Amino acid sequence: MCFCGGGHMAHGEVQDAIVERVVARVQEGMGLIVLHSGHHSKVFKRLMGTTCNLHWREAGEKERLWVVEPSHPIAEGLGEYFELPHTEMYGERFDIPTPEHLIFVSWFKGGEVFRSGCTWQRGHGRIFYFRPGHETFPIYYDPNVLRVIVNGIHWAAPRLFGAHLCPNSPPLEPLAG
Repeated sequence: MCFCGGGHMAHGEVQDAIVERVVARVQEGMGLIVLHSGHHSKVFKRLMGTTCNLHWREAGEKERLWVVEPSHPIAEGLGEYFELPHTEMYGERFDIPTPEHLIFVSWFKGGEVFRSGCTWQRGHGRIFYFRPGHETFPIYYDPNVLRVIVNGIHWAAPRLFGAHLCPNSPPLEPLAG
């Protein structure tokens, strides 16, 4: 399992060779959990194939996270929604490919909305992006946030490892005849 988190300005310092190794491992089956500002990590942008840009504001405002896919395993144990009293706003447009599953949508006191819990599969690996988090707000002490992260870890855990090779395969049946 690999986590990409809030590196902010240090994302560019990650060597491209390391990014390619992590991307290869995800494609082979390693799970990837991307939290908060990890949306701008080289690994996430490489796997998404987009800029992953968004709107943001640091005002300590309330966020309501709506559970829009309650049957998804990542949403297990949650109600219809939960609230965080002080967060950094992330708003649309979030430049990501259409998620395979959209599990959470956030609403912020300033009126913005955001796709806050998204999943994709790349090769054999599962990817979960979860928006809440901040270096000055105690987001990761919230029991609902912790439940989502634990559920996400279980969901993204490797099920199959397989190198993506392109071998020259012999035919199963004789070709002459």
